[in-house]
Amino acid sequence: MKIQTRSFLIMGLLVLLLVALALLDIRLGSVRITFAEIIHHLRGSEHLSEQQLIILNKFRLPRLATALLAGAALPVCGLQMQTLFRNPLAGPYVLGISSGASFGAALVVLGAGATGIVATWNLAVAAWLGAGMVMLLLLFVSFRIKDVMTILILGIMFSSGLAAVISIMQFFSQAAALKSFVIWSMGSLGNVTGLQLQIMTWAILPLLLLSFLYLKVLNGLMLGEEYAVTMGIRIQRTRIVIFATTSILTGTITAFCGPIGFIGIAVPHMARFLFRQSDHKILLPATMLTGMVVLVLSDIISQMPGTERVLPINAVTSLIGIPVVIWLVIINRKSQSL
Repeated sequence: MKIQTRSFLIMGLLVLLLVALALLDIRLGSVRITFAEIIHHLRGSEHLSEQQLIILNKFRLPRLATALLAGAALPVCGLQMQTLFRNPLAGPYVLGISSGASFGAALVVLGAGATGIVATWNLAVAAWLGAGMVMLLLLFVSFRIKDVMTILILGIMFSSGLAAVISIMQFFSQAAALKSFVIWSMGSLGNVTGLQLQIMTWAILPLLLLSFLYLKVLNGLMLGEEYAVTMGIRIQRTRIVIFATTSILTGTITAFCGPIGFIGIAVPHMARFLFRQSDHKILLPATMLTGMVVLVLSDIISQMPGTERVLPINAVTSLIGIPVVIWLVIINRKSQSL
């Protein structure tokens, strides 16, 4: 009972922190919108100026919604992959899924350009197919090779190979397309259009809800596939569902926000550290909530309050996530030496 009470208390504090960060994220920008004006506007008791409304509805609220969706989805991908492979270093970034999505997006951005409704859908579909291609390769390998470290190494090799292909595509691309792709590859939460946000919402929310149906399955996988089979869990079907879910979630976010590194691998460990829980009934929502807090905070940092410059979101998340991964490796080495 004490553990559950502690978990709910931490969740409540994270919700309050998320609300505070969300209000701060909306407020930041060259055009001044106070906290009181934002709250009164959300309550419908005060009208903002036309300029404030355009900035709020067209830029700041979509950017916040994008941060919340990506912050919830990427850590869920990492949590599922870490549970499935039973390896703390598993995740969409390490396994090459993000690189597959980047490869698909590169075909559109460097080939046909990414403007207009048709190109927007092409960008999403290409990223899904690219991520799915890598996941199918990993799925095929996982059926034949049981060693998780071998699968992780192969994922890194797939990622390096796709990065090499993308570099060759950049070398032969036109200057305008190359500039667009370089900007896209830095990552941004503020360039998502209304249509892209709709696609993200319809692609991400149902899959996040689906992940809650697999809480018992994920708990069973933590004890090993042999034990999971005795519980009646269909391992192959579970792998396919998790791989497909991860491909679509990662592909969607990568297509419209660019590659966002280390959120998928680092946030689940942050949630485990905060909540001291391995039960996915608590760990899954905790990971989603922690991810939203981290990515909204990263968005605030990327805007460099007090200046007119904006840092690439991928750089900020990497600076946050890399120390977590290093700490994780050191802890694992210490535990193995004992």
